[in-house]
This record gives sequence, structure tokens and C-alpha cells, in this order.
Amino acid sequence: DPDMPFVPSIPEDQFILVEEGDPAVIPCRTSDPDAQVTLVNSSDKSVYALYDTKQGFIGNFPAGSYTCKTMVKGVEFKSDDFLIYIIRATSQLPVEIEALKTVYKTGETIVVTCVVFDNEVVNLQWNYPGKVKEKGLIKLDDIKVPSQKLVYTLTIPEASVKDTGDYECTARHATKEVKENKKVVITVHDKGFVHLEPQFSPLEAVNLHEVKNFVVDVQ
Repeated sequence: DPDMPFVPSIPEDQFILVEEGDPAVIPCRTSDPDAQVTLVNSSDKSVYALYDTKQGFIGNFPAGSYTCKTMVKGVEFKSDDFLIYIIRATSQLPVEIEALKTVYKTGETIVVTCVVFDNEVVNLQWNYPGKVKEKGLIKLDDIKVPSQKLVYTLTIPEASVKDTGDYECTARHATKEVKENKKVVITVHDKGFVHLEPQFSPLEAVNLHEVKNFVVDVQ
């Protein structure tokens, strides 16, 4: 098609996710297999790479924006822009789950964090007793210094006895069939079951060299 030398691309093709060190394909394909195609970066400088008419340009590209160009009867045509994003991802999926405490009282706020190390893009899902009611609030912190880690925080406000159970996070690798899950057991009591009764005033004074005992009744 001389009016459309580049095969139209879908939005999903324009964002290229590639692991550090792996080759990528910039999928600007032509409707004429004999067309001469040039790849340029965001600075409009030519980039050398192997071109396959059925796939596009293949090579190890730095992160950034790329465009393909071709000439048809003296007229220059440009493809859509393609954005390459380099991700840091190890073949393993180190995951840790953390809870400041595992026993709560009704009305308190449950906080559980799931931390994924050395991987920038993962799919993480939570399973917990209140998930059906969408009771949990989920926050993500992407920390890059001093090392890469994704910190997913699950918060359950106004906990009740029904929030007792397994809190599990499952992380899936962005590009490989690798997954890892961790869980912690949280218990919520209707009310506190330890009562402390101090046998002294909130403020006590003591003379120099005097020995003073402080007694607390525990029930």
C-alpha cells in the first residue's frame, strides 16, 4: 500500500518491555517487503540493527523512543513511535511477607507488607479474609536505592474478629512463568484479655538512696 507503507500497530505493540541484557523487537513492519527502512532514536540519529520484514528491527537497544522511516516514490513516511522500557528482573523471585504484629484487638488497624526484591515489574495479588468485601487498602512503594524492591502494603482499618485468618501474597514474574507466595496468620480478638492494675500513682517521688518497689497486678 503506497499510502500506508507501515503496517498499523496496536497500542500494546508500541510499549516494549524488555529485561536488562535481552534483545528486543521494534515491530515496524512494511507492506512492501522490499522497502528500505531506517531506525532512528529520539534524537533523530540512525540506529544500526538487523531488520526483518516480518518482525521489525531486532537488537539490544537502550531504553528510549524509536521511530522507523521509509521512502515511497520520494516521499518519506514515519512509523508510530515505539517506547522501549528496560526492566530489572532476576530469574528468581525473592519475596518476603512482614507483619508488625500478628495479634490484634477489634477496632485496630491490620498492616501487612509483601516485599519483592530485584524485580521491577511483577503481578502481585493478595488473598485475605476480607478480600470479598474489598476491605483492604493496597499501596505500592517502588524503592530503587540502595537496591531495587517493591513494597506492597495491605491495610485493614477497623479490624473485626472476621478478619482473623491467612494473609497471603502471590507474586508472578512479568516475563517468566515463575511465581512465589508467602503467608502470615493474623488473629483478631474481640477484646483484650490481659488486664494490668498498677498499685502506684501516675507520678511517684523517691528520696535519695531510698528503695522503692513498683507492683502491678496482672489478671
